[in-house]
Amino acid sequence: MMIKRRIALALATLAACAAGSAAAQDAKTLRLLTWADYAPKEVVELFTKETGIKVELTLSNNEEMISKLRATGGAGFDLAQPSQDRITGPQQEFGIYKPMDLSKIKAPLFIASMLEATKKNTTLAGKVYGLPHIWGTDGLVVNTKLAKMSDYPDLCKPEYKGKTAVRLKRPTLLALAFASGKDPFALYGNAKAYTALMDEVGKTLAACKPNLKFFWDNKDQLLNGIRAGEIVGAMMWDTGGWKLNKDNPDIQFIAPKSGALGWIDTFAIPAKGRNDAAAYAWINFNMRPEIAAKVAASAGNFTASQGADQLMDGKLKAQFAASFPEAALKNIKWYPAVPAGIEEIEGRVLDRVKAAN
Repeated sequence: MMIKRRIALALATLAACAAGSAAAQDAKTLRLLTWADYAPKEVVELFTKETGIKVELTLSNNEEMISKLRATGGAGFDLAQPSQDRITGPQQEFGIYKPMDLSKIKAPLFIASMLEATKKNTTLAGKVYGLPHIWGTDGLVVNTKLAKMSDYPDLCKPEYKGKTAVRLKRPTLLALAFASGKDPFALYGNAKAYTALMDEVGKTLAACKPNLKFFWDNKDQLLNGIRAGEIVGAMMWDTGGWKLNKDNPDIQFIAPKSGALGWIDTFAIPAKGRNDAAAYAWINFNMRPEIAAKVAASAGNFTASQGADQLMDGKLKAQFAASFPEAALKNIKWYPAVPAGIEEIEGRVLDRVKAAN
């Protein structure tokens, strides 16, 4: 009996040591689920040098982030970066995030208006689930030497048959909806009306298929097509257009007449994250202007960091000013939170578009 007790005690001691070792390791590691270019090597190295915390990167996108966190109930990562419109819906359905502890962030580091807007858009039952980080827009990128376009429907003009591109994703449906004179966001609370609108723009997109060289699904495919002149116009993100513009001034990002679609990628803490301290350390570190400017240079987008824009590349600031005169800036259609069920409606429409001849 004494031997059995000693063995049990020894096993318990080993288990405690193992748990303690795992906890210590967790405290030294930040498991980050983020987008490409949002955690450049230089920034990761500076963070580790300053804090002693290593960063384990997993690159993803909105759909994959939700899928990964849903599959684990919010485990596996300490910090994620979904877009602000993808937080309250998934949280309400799946409970994959935990509320932000606002006492642990350095609020003066954020652009105040963007911080307040994102808090509002990511609040559920009185609790905030997201903070702003990177922001940008989708609009038109046009080779102005080969085509004249001012709004999304121009991609479907007969003279550009086989020479344009869009994604087979929800932003394309929303863009066509705004271009038709409707406000899809205003219908989020009316499933019947929203379904009717999506059916309508789905037919428009299906009719446009002969114009599309392809539905693009990765940035290299699209950028190479535009560089080669195979694509004369596309719906795409602003920084992609500005990148192309550096090499070819004829290629320009244009804010569409019906409005560019504006997005904000956030910081959100998964429900079963093990290292909240590291997550808040990374957030505050990244919002320092000198660090945010490095991230912005990597991502090619502006950030929610107060003062970081003053440290950014002059060429990028000039391109932004050219693409967004005051009227275009005021006309940006910012994505609100996506209610449960909306993406299922859109998904059915996109499936029909894909199957259409």
